[in-house]
Amino acid sequence: MPEYSLDVQAFSFLRMELSEIIPHIEALIFASDKPLNIDEVAELINNAFGFMEERITGEQVQAALEGIQEKYSADFYPFEVKESGGGWQFLSKPAFYKTIVQLNGEKHLKRLSTAAMETLAIIAYRQPVTKGEIEAIRGVNSDYSIQKLLEKELIIIAGRNEELPGKPLIYTTSRSFMDYFGINSTADLPKIKEILAEQTIEPTVIQHNEEPRDDNTTESITALAINSNGNLVIQADNGNPEE
Repeated sequence: MPEYSLDVQAFSFLRMELSEIIPHIEALIFASDKPLNIDEVAELINNAFGFMEERITGEQVQAALEGIQEKYSADFYPFEVKESGGGWQFLSKPAFYKTIVQLNGEKHLKRLSTAAMETLAIIAYRQPVTKGEIEAIRGVNSDYSIQKLLEKELIIIAGRNEELPGKPLIYTTSRSFMDYFGINSTADLPKIKEILAEQTIEPTVIQHNEEPRDDNTTESITALAINSNGNLVIQADNGNPEE
């Protein structure tokens, strides 16, 4: 009889049905301390079973994950499998929040001050962005807010802007940011116009006051405003917006 280099056990693995691999995918996601993306799951499964030629593909893993997701969507389970933070993970369902918080309290939540939220929003929508650019938008020093966001691992230092004087650090959001807000990329962030479209919006003045002049008279400072279309406009002295 001819000799085969592939033993019987390995051959059976190659012919495994996807349904047989699904429990192993569940185990990987459950045991991982971070969200696993499709490529990572496929690589781990192929390594575990020694698949060399007939390797599990990303498309097969995607199909398996859709089945897993449907399985845990049943009311019977208090948790679900969701794509969040750039990968797949087990998460408790929102209905059980009040129960779970009794166990851990709310100390595990990354509570953010208004200043930190403002800074985080600017970074999320303008990234990559420098501290100088953040402060130009906020109008105040942002050292403390940026430091807190770094400590909470919601933002990261992504390098330096080589084109600006001094080559300042640039900041972007992290995978923890995506996980914290339940999204997979910044493309999932709500569009400002979409948010404003859900409300009856009056033009909102961001800054409008009067500055003393050297001759003790006052002059009106040009104001920044958001119009009903969600666009930033300049409010002229006569009160009419200029695009």
